[in-house]
Amino acid sequence: MNFLKRKSKLTKAAALLLAVFILIGAACALYLGDYYRADTDAIAVFTEGSTVEMQIAENGNLLWVPEQPSAGLIFYPGGKVDHAAYAPLMSELSHRGILCVLVQMPFRLAVLDMDAAEGIQEQYPQVETWYIGGHSLGGSMAASYLEGSTDVFAGLILLGSYSTADLSETELSVLSIYGSEDQVLNREKYQQYKVNLPENTVEIVLDGGCHAWFGMYGPQEGDGIPSITNEEQLKRTAEAIAALIEEAS
Repeated sequence: MNFLKRKSKLTKAAALLLAVFILIGAACALYLGDYYRADTDAIAVFTEGSTVEMQIAENGNLLWVPEQPSAGLIFYPGGKVDHAAYAPLMSELSHRGILCVLVQMPFRLAVLDMDAAEGIQEQYPQVETWYIGGHSLGGSMAASYLEGSTDVFAGLILLGSYSTADLSETELSVLSIYGSEDQVLNREKYQQYKVNLPENTVEIVLDGGCHAWFGMYGPQEGDGIPSITNEEQLKRTAEAIAALIEEAS
């Protein structure tokens, strides 16, 4: 009789544990399935007439390879944002001679593959100078990866982001850009972690810009209201990145 009672308790415990796992799995699936999708119509209009064709790698990365690239950029997308949303920015940079690799992250979270840049540079031996960067969470993860690879990168691009990795004693060229109306970026942490960047870091505040306008995926929850267009923010951002790379070369 005691054996039957113990068996019944174990069965109930197993059933309860299974139910918990199912609930956790469902919650994770719901969380990961809720993300910002690229605005394909807006992207098509913005990139119409592009002189550098976008390529799709077998691993899902998006590539823009100019005929004679002056530098290369590996870009990590923002958290829970379709990486294709950053195609307009990469296209703009490719027109300025920069080879761009837009990384597809697992479940659209760069934190799940911080080392995604590993091995990319070797695929393009014609490019001698490389930068890495990203938007929001992607920028922070790019900076963390860069901490152990400062010898093979010339600089870092942070868009609405900050570096928790200490890069302050490096000779990297760093550009940090955020919009004046950005309400997603944690300003306290941004100020706190500025000490992790080199003294010669270039900081640009885009007047009227917001957090979401570095890509094309529509408004982002919690963000401020921009007073400039998505297209203007993208073009000004591309100009600033290209200027930093040109000055550093």
